[in-house]
Amino acid sequence: MTGGRIKLLTILVVVVGAVIGLAGATQTWFTVTLTKASGHPAPIAVSGSDASPALTALSLAALALALAFAIAGRLARIVVGTVGVILGACIVIAAAGDPAGSSGVKGAVSTATGITGDASVHALIARIDPSAWPVLAIVAGVLVGLGSLAALVTGGRWPGGSRRYDAARGSGALRFEDADGPASARTRGSAKKPEERPGDSAVDDWDELTRGDDPTAD
Repeated sequence: MTGGRIKLLTILVVVVGAVIGLAGATQTWFTVTLTKASGHPAPIAVSGSDASPALTALSLAALALALAFAIAGRLARIVVGTVGVILGACIVIAAAGDPAGSSGVKGAVSTATGITGDASVHALIARIDPSAWPVLAIVAGVLVGLGSLAALVTGGRWPGGSRRYDAARGSGALRFEDADGPASARTRGSAKKPEERPGDSAVDDWDELTRGDDPTAD
């Protein structure tokens, strides 16, 4: 596989992970069923943004990371790749954990029932049914981390755009100089001396008469 394809595949993996994370933040992660004592018989839906408030920001950062991979040079890829591995780990940590201990679940129950306090809220929860999105969010973090790790390992084989740009710019300058140089030389070579004006010869004849010479003698 060529370096260009490896670069494209690596960036695509990071983008897919970021998109999954953003999509997961808008979906329902948990459905909470309360006890009869709560006085709230309807199930409570907890979205990804509530269950994991940091997921949206982390996913947006992953998208920016993919853009950085696209334009970064060889040395910058090392820094960006290291940040990407840490970012992927943060996404996994944000998506994992005990749903009952999630601040998003506690906040949703408190909002629905008006009861606060960790112990009191936990006593009202009868069942928590998770959807597939928490797992997908973990997968998103793994993809971002693996893509960043791949960039660290294979970044040396990626093609660099700056060198080609400099070469193209340099050849363009040479072509410009080659085209302009001879033209300038021809312009300079073809420059004519100032032509004599008709009045100049008359002045010369008058000067000769003044000196006593006859200009018609020749």
